[in-house]
Amino acid sequence: MSMDLPIERFRSYRGYENRATPPEDAELTHVGPGTPCGEYLRRFWHGIALSREVGDLPLAIRLFGEDLVLFRDGGGRVGLLHRHCAHRGASLEFGRIEERGIRCCYHGWRWDVDGTLLEAPAEPANSPLFARVRQGGYPAFEYKGIVFAYLGPPEETPEFPVYDTFEIPDTVMEPYTCSFPCNWLQVTENGIDPVHSMFLHTLVNGPQFADTWGVLGDVEYHEGAFAVYCTIARRVDAHIWTRVQENILPNITQSGAVHSIDGHTRRYFGRNTFFRWCVPVDDTNTKVVAWANFGERTDPTQWNTPDNIEILEQGEIFERPAEERQRRPGDYEAMVGQGAIVVHARENRGTSDKGVSLLRRRIRDDIRALAAGRRPAQPASFGPAPIPTWSGDNVLRIPVREDEDDRALRAATMEKVVAIYRDAEELRGDERDVRITAELQKLESADPIQSTLKEQS
Repeated sequence: MSMDLPIERFRSYRGYENRATPPEDAELTHVGPGTPCGEYLRRFWHGIALSREVGDLPLAIRLFGEDLVLFRDGGGRVGLLHRHCAHRGASLEFGRIEERGIRCCYHGWRWDVDGTLLEAPAEPANSPLFARVRQGGYPAFEYKGIVFAYLGPPEETPEFPVYDTFEIPDTVMEPYTCSFPCNWLQVTENGIDPVHSMFLHTLVNGPQFADTWGVLGDVEYHEGAFAVYCTIARRVDAHIWTRVQENILPNITQSGAVHSIDGHTRRYFGRNTFFRWCVPVDDTNTKVVAWANFGERTDPTQWNTPDNIEILEQGEIFERPAEERQRRPGDYEAMVGQGAIVVHARENRGTSDKGVSLLRRRIRDDIRALAAGRRPAQPASFGPAPIPTWSGDNVLRIPVREDEDDRALRAATMEKVVAIYRDAEELRGDERDVRITAELQKLESADPIQSTLKEQS
């Protein structure tokens, strides 16, 4: 008995021809000591752990492919040292935290938080070891429940940048952390890709947030001195909902509200619901260290619990049964499912990937500039703190106009919002918030298309 198979139809299949796997883009993804990207990332301050993770025992931690130990000594100072003792390599994970510094369990050598050898009990008091030997270490400090560290050349240590979204009045900042078994770049890129929210979170697997997240908004991208911005304008009944997602180079993402925004209720200069560092553990693992913000201008305070932070961050709980993850995948499944390191040469990017391409280009340019001897731009160098940012939402009551193209109206509105943000960048704090809010209210009552045309003429 023979089967009547449509052999000719099978000729359209391309699996056999597409088996080759090109190498990953090492320039952007490899982060170990001495790698181009690793050296670039080390020129910035990073959130590396939560203060509550640092207890009465040393914490083994891995960053940028380096094995380290994090601790807080009896004087309250934070130490971040190479994990293996410079004496004979015992792990300081098993060291004893003392009033000043940490003591190795093996032979009792005691190290200060900066790596200075304070004591070597079995050695003479005048031993040359005290002048010659230092434990490798990096500067670290605590701020609002997060431990920050700088792992670059000490002579190039930048000023720590304080952004305006660190100081939103009447806002609770809850630190949190989560881990992804994949490369840092694909976690970071998720924040510059708003199109995935319309599909992953709404049209395909949702709605995980409000139904209106599935409205296919008008997306544009903008470059700043130290950031890449994505803007989205959506029509929601009589309102135009504008949203800015912000990637601060190299690995910071912040975006607007999640559970308190649906485009139906007026909002002026709503701010970000999270501010996160996507920190490489090594080439194939990433630790997100972040604040979730809760308040009137972000998301409701009733979401301020550890469990709800996971829901807020990913639209789901991380640990779920395998079948549930397949039926309702979220950001975690999408990012990790790309593989340990996304191979860029295998992608087929489209117009909706402009933001991803732009972010990669900016990072690559900075990496190559550093290799040529030019330091990357530091946000704190662009004026006094708090550093102004754009991320957040506006919902303006601007109804559909029968005699105007609504797409053009949305575009003109978004253009005006961007101009309002740019014009207020010299201001700081409350003064900037008041200016932006007032200008948004003027925009709501004006004619964005005609105003734009007048300015262009």
